[in-house]
Amino acid sequence: MILSDLLLILMGLLILILGVLVGVAFMILMERKLLGYIQVRKGPNKLGLMGIMQSFSDGMKLFSKECMYLNFSNYFCYYLSPIMSFILSLVMWLMIPYYFNLMSFNLGMLFFFCCMGLGVYVVMVAGWSSNSNYALLGSLRAIAQTISYEVSLALILVSSMFFIMDFNLMKYFEYQNLVWFIVFMFPLSLCLYSSMLAETNRTPFDFAEGESELVSGFNVEYSGGGFALIFLAEYCSILFMSLFFVIIYMGGYNLNLMFYLKLSFISFLFIWVRGTLPRYRYDKLMYLAWQSYLPISLNFILFYVGLKIYFFI
Repeated sequence: MILSDLLLILMGLLILILGVLVGVAFMILMERKLLGYIQVRKGPNKLGLMGIMQSFSDGMKLFSKECMYLNFSNYFCYYLSPIMSFILSLVMWLMIPYYFNLMSFNLGMLFFFCCMGLGVYVVMVAGWSSNSNYALLGSLRAIAQTISYEVSLALILVSSMFFIMDFNLMKYFEYQNLVWFIVFMFPLSLCLYSSMLAETNRTPFDFAEGESELVSGFNVEYSGGGFALIFLAEYCSILFMSLFFVIIYMGGYNLNLMFYLKLSFISFLFIWVRGTLPRYRYDKLMYLAWQSYLPISLNFILFYVGLKIYFFI
């Protein structure tokens, strides 16, 4: 590959990262506006036209604030974990099946599982390195929750992979030309969506950041840039999960207006759930993962494998 090709790929990745960050900024604004209307109040409406610049000013404020230095923290791990969390959430976007940029990702699903697995370590290090009891408790709860839901998440995705018999996300578009997978995998799609809520630590599964009982959880000791990076990583993951759901169950990756409307609708559901549902009890969360989602996903795998074999024969 010649140098100009590599430069083109790097430029494409840079544009992708900038696009994701701008998308995250507007998603934060959308969440604040929607939560305002759900709670019968106005969201941000002063800065710029209808508060459109609010997220950008918040980002500038956070990154210009002073970061706290904790005397008893593990300094290197404490400052590195938000950066790693942010990088990891951006790296996941590389697996999207692009029509351009000279990239073809044949093992996208495996790459997704690897990135999701690494996310656990970042939260663990962030909570442990702060040397705070609340932060450690929050990170331990987040780890237990994430590992539990990753099992069911992987098994749910295996069911859809049996249909296409490939790890390449581009195949989902080809196989959903006539009918979306959500039509005949509706129960699994609901399980996947709630697993995504748990995976991204969103309400009603936000035990890692339980403000009422854990003083904001694993990120309690972070301020300024570190807090901003953790915040950006969370919303970047939400946006990616919405895109992932659309690719798997709602017609695949095709760059038209309908695709972006579907993506916006799934992102809106994340916010709607937050404004509507109270936090789950922790033991119920674990029972839901191991006693409900695990048996359901295993049964559906057997069902879809049988279906695939029947039609092949």
